[in-house]
Amino acid sequence: MSATSAEVRAPLKPLGRSFFDRPTETVARALLGVWVVRSTPDGLSAGPIVETEAYGGPDDLASHSRAGRTRRTTPMFGEVGHAYVYLVYGMHQCLNVVAYNGREAGAVLIRAIAPVLGVDDIRRRRGRPTDPTYRLCSGPAKLCQGLAVDRSFDGHDLTLGEGLWLAAPGAPVGLRVQSETQIASGARIGVDYAGEWAARPWRFWLAGNRSVSRQR
Repeated sequence: MSATSAEVRAPLKPLGRSFFDRPTETVARALLGVWVVRSTPDGLSAGPIVETEAYGGPDDLASHSRAGRTRRTTPMFGEVGHAYVYLVYGMHQCLNVVAYNGREAGAVLIRAIAPVLGVDDIRRRRGRPTDPTYRLCSGPAKLCQGLAVDRSFDGHDLTLGEGLWLAAPGAPVGLRVQSETQIASGARIGVDYAGEWAARPWRFWLAGNRSVSRQR
C-alpha cells in the first residue's frame, strides 16, 4: 500500500492534547489507526500506526520512569501530547508520545506504522531498496530511521502539526480500526527484567497486519 502527497489532499489534522490526557494503556489502544506524519523539505512521509506499547509511571518496573524524573525521563513527567525520543544500544532512536492520567508519568511507544506517504523517501532513508514496503517501518528503530526522527524531537509538541505530529484517524488513505476484534494485545517486548510487570498485556497491535514487528 502506497500513495503520494498529491494523491492525499485532505488535511492530516493533528490530534488535540485531550486525546492524550487519559490512562496510558487506553491511549496506546486508541492510537492504532492514527497516523504518524513527518514533514521535511522532501515532503510528507506518513502512515497509520499498527503497533504500540504502553509504559506507565514509577510503579511500572518496565518503564523508564521507574528511575524517577531524570534528565532522560523528564518528558515522561511533562505535559501530555509531547514526544519522548530516546536511544537504545547507543544507536537506535525510539519515538514515544507522552500520555497519562491519574499517574505521575507515562508514554506510549510507537512500535510500527504501515508506510503510505513518502514511501520512496522512507526507503531511501532506510537504505533498503528491495524490502517490501510493509516492512520498512515494522519496528521502533526502523520507524524512526524511515521518518527521519531523532533526539532533536525529544520534548517536541506533537499537537502543533509542525515537523512531526499524530493525525486524526480520518486520514483519507490507509488503515482504520473498524472493531475491537481487529486489536490484539499481549506482553511488552524486551522487559523480562520487570518481574510481574513484564506480563502486563500493554502491547497492542492490529491483528494480521504485515507491518507489525512481531505477530505474537
